[in-house]
Amino acid sequence: MTTPVQLKPTEKAGRRALWLAFAAIVLTFMLPLAGLFVAVFALVVSVRAIPALRSVSRPVGTAVAGIVISSVALLISIAVLALQLYLSEELAAYAECKIGAGTVAAQDECVDRLERAVEKRFPAVEPGQLQFPFPP
Repeated sequence: MTTPVQLKPTEKAGRRALWLAFAAIVLTFMLPLAGLFVAVFALVVSVRAIPALRSVSRPVGTAVAGIVISSVALLISIAVLALQLYLSEELAAYAECKIGAGTVAAQDECVDRLERAVEKRFPAVEPGQLQFPFPP
């Protein structure tokens, strides 16, 4: 029976960076603000992992993949947060409408109001073109 190879902490840096990057991308789609913070943290860890891996003569591919994935997560979370800030009034009005909606028809009316409000905020979208496939 052979004993497992024990990696030094610096040799684990690439895997740690990659796992943090994956966590950032998942959190970005669930909670964009949390995804933003984890993406920044993953980016820092990934960048710091490259010299650490080079010092022990290990490949830096996992750290580079962590940089790429965390950068994508960072861009997506910034875009989603900017969109949420831009549409904050419409989303707040939708939340208020949804609270008072007691029937399915009233909920559908809330979704229609949200669609019309978003169409007004985006001049490139023609009236009636925007339809949510599911209630937001």
